[in-house]
Amino acid sequence: MTTKQKIIRAAILLFNKEGYTAISLNELASSLKISRGNLTYHFNDKESLLESIANEMWSKINESRLKSRKLPSFANLHDEVQRYYKFQKEYAFIFLDRHMLNHTVLKRQFREMTEQTIKDNEAAIAFAIELGNMNPESIKGTYKNVAFITWMLTFFWLPQQMIRGEKTSADGEKMIWSILLPHLTKKGIRSFKNFFGEDYFESLGESFEVDLGKLINF
Repeated sequence: MTTKQKIIRAAILLFNKEGYTAISLNELASSLKISRGNLTYHFNDKESLLESIANEMWSKINESRLKSRKLPSFANLHDEVQRYYKFQKEYAFIFLDRHMLNHTVLKRQFREMTEQTIKDNEAAIAFAIELGNMNPESIKGTYKNVAFITWMLTFFWLPQQMIRGEKTSADGEKMIWSILLPHLTKKGIRSFKNFFGEDYFESLGESFEVDLGKLINF
């Protein structure tokens, strides 16, 4: 690993732990046991370092996407969701900070990736309808909303965990499927079980059992 690569790796770890704005180049150099001059030889400032980290992230995301089958399917939707969660954890300091999401180095590409992801979700739904795995839309706007919510549940999963103090390693994919499954045909349910397994189907969540007496006070 080159010195430049070591700097990037150390920076990601520190930024994930403390936040991008909390770490100075002096602190980063100290953690690497190199001089500030040695570090600035590779990166003049934090923004150039962030740009290199962002380029690495986009490269990994695009490479991972190319490995997926181009035909839209629930299998590809599963891959897309897991891809988001993987990179959110690897580059958590970016995904957990709204200022980073709006940073000039990142904003345009995030917007483009978001738009493409929602289109991919719509294509997966359309393909499922074509195959007979999903019912045609019965209420106008439902499936556009489902495609958007699917993206939102993946992109903002880590922030909601932080807000709620959620400590588990579980991701939000089961929630996504619980939104999609009511729209599946019997054929689609069979296809789902064949892909994920009966145990996964039974583990999507808890039954909705609410005691109104405990929630409503008259």
